[in-house]
Amino acid sequence: MSKPVIGFIGLGFMGVGMASNLVKKGYPLMVRGNRNRTPVEALLALGAQEATSPRAMAEACDIIHLCLPDSPAVERILRGPDGIMASGKTGLIVIDTTTADPNSTIALAAEMEALGMVLVDAPLGRTPAEAAAGTLDAMVGCSDAVFETIKPVISAWAANINRMGPVGSAHRMKLVMNFIGMGYATLYSEALVMATKSGLSPQDVQRVIGSSRLTNGFFESFMKYAIGRDPNAHKFSIQNAAKDTRYIASMAMAAGMANPMGSAIRNAFAQAEAAGKGGDYVPSLSDHIAELNGLDLADAVAKGAKPS
Repeated sequence: MSKPVIGFIGLGFMGVGMASNLVKKGYPLMVRGNRNRTPVEALLALGAQEATSPRAMAEACDIIHLCLPDSPAVERILRGPDGIMASGKTGLIVIDTTTADPNSTIALAAEMEALGMVLVDAPLGRTPAEAAAGTLDAMVGCSDAVFETIKPVISAWAANINRMGPVGSAHRMKLVMNFIGMGYATLYSEALVMATKSGLSPQDVQRVIGSSRLTNGFFESFMKYAIGRDPNAHKFSIQNAAKDTRYIASMAMAAGMANPMGSAIRNAFAQAEAAGKGGDYVPSLSDHIAELNGLDLADAVAKGAKPS
């Protein structure tokens, strides 16, 4: 039985690794990038083809992946005059791996269903390193029947796949995940500053917490930047984090809940973005919070590395 033809739109840090795994595992692949031609050329060299538009991709493919910055970008790709919906391709499945607004996702799914198309939300967990390795986490929102159809495809780039329920449920779960992750980033940033300004070293925090039951994978990657000063330790921008915290706030408001922690986290990222740090990666929030408190964290790390 021949494999379905796969499309992929959004070849950023996560998308390029995911798309590479699809073509390497034998799926006919059609891609569409943005301004950066490097990932497009790399995938073409692996045997992928390039689509001239989202509509043309839809006409040629059975399943399309989206891996985009936000819901407005998804809406443009789906609803645009030369977009996916304009193809009228009955039976087309679109897998949206974007961290998106669930309300937008549900509305788009209804529009696509009326056209005989299916929208699946399948946001991602982990980092570009796991995207390249094909070992991402995936949360999936769709029917049982659609899940059985797309699971082999998702397995090309994900090792941990959880079906959450109907469309929209996976995007909700992803926002819960990012609420925790961005909460960690804010908490770790303040903890480093608190420790350093109280006479401890940043290395003390890494050593003690890193060897305790409070450690976790996020702590380790965060400290690779904050202490190890590896600029690529966690390639997820403050701008994207700020967007996610806004979606989280909206979901909490819709649920009618008190969300004071969410407000504090959102404000931390909004402030960093407003200060011009949106293009920096999330662990650099530690530098921003240190600066607000009159501390040069990189300098504190250098001093902490010297023998006392």
